[in-house]
Amino acid sequence: MIGFFDRGFCWLVIAVGCMSLGCSNEDGNIATKEKALAYVSTQKGDVVVIDLESLEVSGEIKVGAKGPRGIGVTADGERLITANGEDGDISIINRKTGELIQRIGIGENPEFVRVRGQEVFVSFEPAAIGGPPPAPGSEEAEALAKAREEDEEEPAKIAVVDLNKGEMVQAITGGMETEGIEFSSDGKKILVTNEADENITVHDIETGELVKTISTRAYGNRPRGIKAAPDGTYYVGSLEFGDKLVIIDSQFNLEKVVSTGKVPYGLAFDQSGKNLFVALKQDKALEVFDTASWESLKKIPTGKRCWHFTFTPDYKHLLVACGRSDEVVVIDATTLERVKSISVPNMPWGVVTFPKAIGSLDIPE
Repeated sequence: MIGFFDRGFCWLVIAVGCMSLGCSNEDGNIATKEKALAYVSTQKGDVVVIDLESLEVSGEIKVGAKGPRGIGVTADGERLITANGEDGDISIINRKTGELIQRIGIGENPEFVRVRGQEVFVSFEPAAIGGPPPAPGSEEAEALAKAREEDEEEPAKIAVVDLNKGEMVQAITGGMETEGIEFSSDGKKILVTNEADENITVHDIETGELVKTISTRAYGNRPRGIKAAPDGTYYVGSLEFGDKLVIIDSQFNLEKVVSTGKVPYGLAFDQSGKNLFVALKQDKALEVFDTASWESLKKIPTGKRCWHFTFTPDYKHLLVACGRSDEVVVIDATTLERVKSISVPNMPWGVVTFPKAIGSLDIPE
């Protein structure tokens, strides 16, 4: 070992290891308890790490690319994945050391990430225009739709990356500007929200074939979030420019529409499934719904452009990433009161934890 552990540098190695694995206790035994951390992707920076015991920023992980948005972590906690919007790829990172393992090309504008086992599902949008979308029904929106039709612009896709192989193994064709991703209760299908097509589509994962198209046009524009109920009996989608939720049954039939506050996006149930949390961009709030009655219980103040959020692994708090106010808002999960703001610069986009917890981007496996 050429004297490596004879020098003071070894303390740096020990410190890095202690961040995630713990250190020796008084008896000299190695503690194995996992330190709870949150990982926040920032569109103009990298990944910010938050210590969930102190609720303070504890570090930063370089992703080696520009514009990280979607973020996920493997069930074993070995790898962290980001979708890099400006570079058209994903970064595979050793979560414990922060080392960049590999970058894998996906396609233009990768955005939403879901990790399942050793596979990563990533939506990417070749026809995305960037910036705020034109208002539904406006001249700009109609001109964009016409141009896309005339140019036969490529629809969005969901890339499937095999982490063991280190490559993209499949691309499932979605709609125009595919956004959110969710899995069916049997694990064989994938549901995706297609912003510009005003629908939610269901696809067979193995074959990539389209199974069903669920139009949301009659209820509002730009479907964004999609989440399965914990018991797998129904799904909920959010309509950004409709201020609505659509409830879809296990057979993929739209059965109910629920009004929300202004501009809903990210969604997540609590552990019991009795409450649904919805991030409201325009209202600057996290709205809570009773899923038995679908009555709105409360709007919890957040910040500017808060799209994604997660519970902490102990389910005592919620963390909300607020991009335009450069903060992660902390909410007490019992009292449903805002308790803290953590400064996170460079436009935070998504947030996940390890150990894994329920959130708008992730669920425990």
